[in-house]
Amino acid sequence: MRILVTGFEAFGDDSENASIRAVDLLDERWQAGGEVQLVTGELPVAFGAAGTVLLELVARYRPDAVLAVGEAGGRASVTPERIGVNEMDARIPDNAGLQPAGEPIFEHGARERAATLDVEGIAGAIEAAGVPAAVSDDAGRFVCNYVAYLAYGLEVPAAFVHVPAVRSEGVATVGAETDARVGGGTSLTIEQLADGLAAAVAFVASNAPV
Repeated sequence: MRILVTGFEAFGDDSENASIRAVDLLDERWQAGGEVQLVTGELPVAFGAAGTVLLELVARYRPDAVLAVGEAGGRASVTPERIGVNEMDARIPDNAGLQPAGEPIFEHGARERAATLDVEGIAGAIEAAGVPAAVSDDAGRFVCNYVAYLAYGLEVPAAFVHVPAVRSEGVATVGAETDARVGGGTSLTIEQLADGLAAAVAFVASNAPV
């Protein structure tokens, strides 16, 4: 089985993004040659371009499942997202300078799309690995939600997972794109986030539709 895991580049005034740091560490730790092949990629924090890169990665790797990861500055636990919403509403410009306000992703698309992987099971597996986790029903309306909505429309089963915005030093200055507050004061580390993602990948490998 091949599983694609993606993270995001840094955005706003921050120089790092916990999602790609955790994905990179997961990739470093992953044991090659096993039954599960892990492939990873970095998405731009840009409406439009993020979807293009996601589709390119899916076409290149032809994964059996997709786990997209983003960061949420106001959260203290790992939160698989149950739905993506057909709306773009940006508090700040994305990295391409776009700042849509209440615009649909697809003009005639469904209002919501549901995850096509078992997000409750993913959250349970992350918790069992000793990392706090809970299912979320709100991915915000920034690029994370945009990617979740697109991923949940793929022919490949997919889930989007938010991780706390862990920083090497200090706290995140971004985050209100997903939650009303930023710098939630998470006590988790990048190592713990990678542990949680490893548990999520293992669960998906054992439970993804064939």
